[in-house]
Amino acid sequence: MTDPIYPPAPEGADADTLHGVEVPDPYRGLEDTASVETREWSGAEDALVTEWFAAPTRAAARRVLGERLRALLPGSVGLPAARGDRVFFERRHPDQEHAVLVVRAPGGERVLLDPAAWAEDATTTLDGWWPSWEGSRLAYATSERGEEDESLHVLDVTTETLIDGPIPCGRAVDVAWFPGGDHLLYVRRAPNLPGAERQFHRRVWRHAVGAPVDGDELVFGAGRDKTSYYAVGVSLDGRWAWVTASLGTAPRNDVWLADLADGWPPRWQALQEGVDASTWPRFGDDGRLYLLTDRDAPRRRLAVVDPAHAHDGPWRDVVPESPDAVLESYALTDDVIAVCRTHAVVAEIDLVDRITGDPVAALALPGLGSAAVTGRPGPGRDVWVSFTDYRTPPMVLHAEVGGAPGDEAVERWAEPLGGPALAGLSVRRVTVASADGTPIPMWIVAHGEDGPPRPAVLYGYGGFGISLTPSYSAAVAAWAEAGGVWAVGNLRGGGEFGEEWHRAGMRADKQRVFDDFAACADWLVAEGWTSPATLGIYGGSNGGLLVGAALTQRPDRYRAVVCSAPLLDMVRYEQFGLGVTWNDEFGTAASPTELGWLLAYSPYHHVTKGRRYPATLFTVFDGDTRVDPLHARKMCAAMQAATTASFEDAPVLLRREVDVGHAARSISRRIDLDADVLTFLSDRLGLPV
Repeated sequence: MTDPIYPPAPEGADADTLHGVEVPDPYRGLEDTASVETREWSGAEDALVTEWFAAPTRAAARRVLGERLRALLPGSVGLPAARGDRVFFERRHPDQEHAVLVVRAPGGERVLLDPAAWAEDATTTLDGWWPSWEGSRLAYATSERGEEDESLHVLDVTTETLIDGPIPCGRAVDVAWFPGGDHLLYVRRAPNLPGAERQFHRRVWRHAVGAPVDGDELVFGAGRDKTSYYAVGVSLDGRWAWVTASLGTAPRNDVWLADLADGWPPRWQALQEGVDASTWPRFGDDGRLYLLTDRDAPRRRLAVVDPAHAHDGPWRDVVPESPDAVLESYALTDDVIAVCRTHAVVAEIDLVDRITGDPVAALALPGLGSAAVTGRPGPGRDVWVSFTDYRTPPMVLHAEVGGAPGDEAVERWAEPLGGPALAGLSVRRVTVASADGTPIPMWIVAHGEDGPPRPAVLYGYGGFGISLTPSYSAAVAAWAEAGGVWAVGNLRGGGEFGEEWHRAGMRADKQRVFDDFAACADWLVAEGWTSPATLGIYGGSNGGLLVGAALTQRPDRYRAVVCSAPLLDMVRYEQFGLGVTWNDEFGTAASPTELGWLLAYSPYHHVTKGRRYPATLFTVFDGDTRVDPLHARKMCAAMQAATTASFEDAPVLLRREVDVGHAARSISRRIDLDADVLTFLSDRLGLPV
């Protein structure tokens, strides 16, 4: 049944017998990137996808879409961090490949870090940054070619001199400064690890700035599970420190606290251990420990406690859990706490009294969108707010709060240059009933009013407690401006309604996520927004798993599929990349019961020969150290061999990109990827560009 245009894949008779169940794996040979067969097949797939996009009409459409994407992609600004009399934030002008890190002080603004200057091909990225309490020093992490193998550096902010680093750290660096800026706690992997183990075995170390790394003191993590992720914090006065640890992406963590006045090394005492909840600590300038937690509060609450009595004293709620809104972030000021909640997938910001928690006022936002808040670590009345929605590129607002009620004037503190005019873009929020009757919110972005059925793309994620709240996207704007419909489903498995919503779509209940997505697709057709012949779906990473399950469970429902950096072999996913850190989300093949969950929907294992599959574009990145591209290779080969659709009508393509990974990338790379995705969708769904 294989269309002769597809490259022949190395098909074999590999299979595993797990708990008495035989699990075929005919394309296991494509797991080996070093084999001659895999290299030849990948090269042929590269040539095939290049040829497909080179067709005159597609090449012309891609040029138009690329130009429009660049015009619709303004600069950007990020939420700042205030330290001393300096404020640090990221900003990108429209013509810059990467955002630069800017410091704003009473004397003006200047650029501290410019990632575009680090590599001619713009493949080195700024992955994180941490100013010292005084703002005099800056720690920052970089990585190359998308591999997220981070190195730590320290910069003198005044002289812009590099005073430490690079320190090889591996994945998931975190930093906490001690007062004075001479020492810090930080997270890096254990030394001398072989091969794939370099992604794991993180530890917490104490480092003296400028001193040799081999003299760093190990302060936490020895002997703990290799998948542990750590975060660290130190109080403003240097007396207290905290460490949190979570196993992979499990929705729970342990918290330890140390009184450094007791001497060194720290004597860590468990504040939360073995509890099925997540707690994020922070020391306030008032000497209290603030705890943002979903413990006994799936929508989260903010509690306070005296750190000297944190282990035996009660956690007093200063911001109790809301019955219908999720607490996302907060900012401490002298008199009030700015509280950012998400209500019905839309951000709201309220001010409450810092001591009693009583309501004081609200901060007005520009629209129905997403927001986050931050303030100063020490005394002050400043609150900064990041805001975006489907029409508005991210901006930063500022207010001074805590004065007389009604004085909370919100001003625009920083906004991107080159913002597009999107007056004709309509955005609406609807509710869809899933298969079990659960109401699922969905956002619809289009240009103008309702019209006849038109090409539509349904996007989703549904996992790891990640929320899809309204945010600006040049790709969405370009699609809608061309006359298409873009829809986003707030599926179970996400965090839009708190931890209960997340857990309703994980492990044994993962099928609910796919049911929610299918219900959104059916609603778009039933309500006349689109038709099965003009409906496409799109998802990446866990969202790639989502659309992989969607296309194998109901291939007749969709005309086109874009599946990016996906998880697709759910039997062997733990053996590659960071897969072992996700088994709390999905389950493990080591358990007979959980293997049953995984086999019930694993997309690779549900490709059936003799079925007609929709046009599918897999996009993968050779530098991806999170989700191995082997998932897409195996699925692509299986679908090419199985589908009864012709290449001309429903091609199955694999777009492979080198020197880039799962996350951060240059703007040119972003535009190239989006242009290819939109070209594929417009060509298959019939959207004229």
